[in-house]
Amino acid sequence: MTVLADFQVEAISDLLEAMEEDQKEIVFKSPTGSGKTIMLTHFMDEYVKGHLKTIFIWFTPGKGDLEEQSKNKMDYFVHNAQTKLLDDILTSGFEENDFCFINWERVTKKGNSALKQNERDNLIDKIRKAHIEKNNFVVVIDESHQNDTVKSDDILNLFKPVKVIRTSATPVFNESARLIEVDEGKVIEEGYIKKMLVINEDFSNFPEIENPLEFLLQQGIEKQNELARSFIKNQRKVNPLVIVQLPNNNDVVLENVERYLETQNITYENGLLAVWLNNKKENLENIEHNEAGPKFIIIKQAVATGWDCPRAQVLVKLRDNSDEVFEIQTIGRIRRMPELFHYDEELLDSCYLYTFDEKFTEGVKENLGDSASHSSTIFLKEEYRNIELTTEEKVGIPTSKDPKLMLLILKKYYQEEYNVTSRTTDNRKIFENRKYIFDEFITKSVVTGNVTSVNQESLEQLEKITFKDRSSARELSREYHNRVSRLGMKLGLTYNHMNTIVRRLFNRSTHYENKILSLETKQLYTFVINNFYRLHGDILNVLSNEKYAQQSQLSLPVTQSKLLKLPLEFRFTYNKSNKLQKLYKKNVYEGYLSSAVPRSTPERLFEKECELNHNVEWFYKNGDKGSEYLAIVYLDNNNKQKSFYPDYVICVNGQILIVETKGGFSRYGQSEDIDVFTPKKFNVLKSYLSRHNLKGGIVREDKSNNELFICYENYNDDIQSDSWVLFTEFLDTI
Repeated sequence: MTVLADFQVEAISDLLEAMEEDQKEIVFKSPTGSGKTIMLTHFMDEYVKGHLKTIFIWFTPGKGDLEEQSKNKMDYFVHNAQTKLLDDILTSGFEENDFCFINWERVTKKGNSALKQNERDNLIDKIRKAHIEKNNFVVVIDESHQNDTVKSDDILNLFKPVKVIRTSATPVFNESARLIEVDEGKVIEEGYIKKMLVINEDFSNFPEIENPLEFLLQQGIEKQNELARSFIKNQRKVNPLVIVQLPNNNDVVLENVERYLETQNITYENGLLAVWLNNKKENLENIEHNEAGPKFIIIKQAVATGWDCPRAQVLVKLRDNSDEVFEIQTIGRIRRMPELFHYDEELLDSCYLYTFDEKFTEGVKENLGDSASHSSTIFLKEEYRNIELTTEEKVGIPTSKDPKLMLLILKKYYQEEYNVTSRTTDNRKIFENRKYIFDEFITKSVVTGNVTSVNQESLEQLEKITFKDRSSARELSREYHNRVSRLGMKLGLTYNHMNTIVRRLFNRSTHYENKILSLETKQLYTFVINNFYRLHGDILNVLSNEKYAQQSQLSLPVTQSKLLKLPLEFRFTYNKSNKLQKLYKKNVYEGYLSSAVPRSTPERLFEKECELNHNVEWFYKNGDKGSEYLAIVYLDNNNKQKSFYPDYVICVNGQILIVETKGGFSRYGQSEDIDVFTPKKFNVLKSYLSRHNLKGGIVREDKSNNELFICYENYNDDIQSDSWVLFTEFLDTI
């Protein structure tokens, strides 16, 4: 019989109490490794003992066969439970006190047969029959942050549940729901999860690294050996597992990992290596057991959700130089204690992350920010349901990309913005003064340190270190190819065309009369890799500045217009911890609060002004992508169609205005707008307003007086110019 921890008993008690309360939804937030499934299965078993005619439906995300794992766990924890999978339901239907585990993809994926009306035994009929027999459904949504869609909501409504329990380590909150939260500190105190996460241990001892991938794998091997020796010394039968997480779309990395591990005698054949990918699975049987043979397992992000392997203690997170965001849930895979108690030895009571992910802290903060937000669905007020706006859509006309012209434009850009000359040695000094790196090796920055809890405050304390990557010429060439391809994509050019441009501008061995730098091939590789984000910024400047615009040769219209009504509902996210929760009555949605997130400072100030200004009748916050939102289509400097989504639509004395907000001006007049496309967006917006006989402009804050100003005629980045008018005075003229 399972012995429950105090925090688990408390959570089960809270769940049982919440079932008797008025709120229809319960949000169950529990840290990864706290035994969420144990708590829920015991709660469900206790509940049905006192509530006959109850059927539990447990929805899991469509990755890793989680519905079968959850069913098997309930069979293990609760003997003689009536557990079923979807196929069992379609065969025999629902019975009272059933516990049914269903994969979302089986009922939401296009082409599934479970809901088809022409199927002899479909789920809809089974649900209808259960309702006729007076059964009540309670729905549990596991990993609820992954399946919050209209389709899943439609499926949910079929059951007409008396209660919905949404559970996740990072759930989306609903103000009207009953929140039950398991305290992470209590989970650590009980010994369920590890005391500390150690990030990039001792990396400061390695100022130069020959091969980053092999270095990370070697750190994993050495840490696994150290942990294994300590478990043996402490007479614990645990074989610590190293998780190697691959980037989601890179099979070459898999081959390199397998090749290196084979040199260390870690292979599929000897049972020390396992793999769990969509198209490849090896040595997975009983891998969760503490004494299982594999020391390493190769996975991708998809498997990280819901997979329970308490002996996993080391995570080697690999990247492929993409901007893939680090998912905080991944860390949860290595936080469980293998025997549900601490060993009072720091080595064994910690888990270890090794990664050269330079955006690790940003990725985790982004995840933390999402999980810290609360949300609710709010609805459009009836009086605004007939408002119509004219939105624009791309028509998909192909546009030609001229690499020769782009070479000339980039050369012109460096001549005018950097003041480069024909003397490449002088130009190098100019680039160095602009913080460009000239080094024979790749320089990288990572964080290192220990955190007891993965939160923003802990991340701020991590030490940042820089090291040199002495990768082979072959590895340098591959990474150079990756970076040049991504630069080319910004300009709509192929790798070959972009590579030619880069070499003509910067490579000594490529003939070009107007060369800017004269770098050897290896120097070129490291120059592009080390300065990728600086070069990326140069390209953004070229695309945003009107003086570098290409002359479009298109004679056909580039857009098609259609009338658009405001969305009837949307998921509103807000900061519940904000002390001020003012209801904005002038917003077109019922329940729109002043604590809306994410909102920039200019957006918050603008919304406050709209609410207080007597001229403003209503305001609407536009979305930033999607066909349901107001969009303006334009051509960038490379003749590529782009969609611009202005921030706000407001109504002033019966007149509709379209407004874009941007970063303000400092107390001393310096621009704090980081968007290089603002001047272009202004011209795009002004053209749209002219075509549709509307008003509007760009709004920015002047911090010297804490007032909002609007530019609506000619754009100027100087707040002292006559282009900027006090926003309140502008509204008075309408």
